[in-house]
Amino acid sequence: MGKVCFLSLILWFAPMIKTPTNSYSLTIKVNDLKNSNGAVVIALYNKDGSIPDEKFEHFYKKELLYIVENKATFTFDKLPSGFYAITILHDENSNGKIDKKMMLPLPKEGVGFSNYDDFGLNNRPNFKKAGFNLNKNTTIAVKVIYK
Repeated sequence: MGKVCFLSLILWFAPMIKTPTNSYSLTIKVNDLKNSNGAVVIALYNKDGSIPDEKFEHFYKKELLYIVENKATFTFDKLPSGFYAITILHDENSNGKIDKKMMLPLPKEGVGFSNYDDFGLNNRPNFKKAGFNLNKNTTIAVKVIYK
């Protein structure tokens, strides 16, 4: 009988015991947008090969942000520790996609990637170069590049 009571108590209290988890917040700051038109799309990636992602199909998490005074900020909460990368789109016409220039593979709107100050045909974004380890609460500024 004593064993049954003890086991019952363990089963009763087990859901109340929280195991420590390694989860963190990630704040992304987007400054110096060329205007406050449209919105900012922030896509967070956690898999190799997921960037570039021109149609936003391979993201881990994605958010659409309002722009205030040419800036936008967002915090992802409770992210597990790991290797991540960020893509930013200044979606000036709010159509949810990266518009391209006629006859060129360059975007019409501003685009940014974590760890990138510029990109081009010889410096194409990829997950490994854009990636960073998240193992503490972190704030990252991502530069938006207009070509």
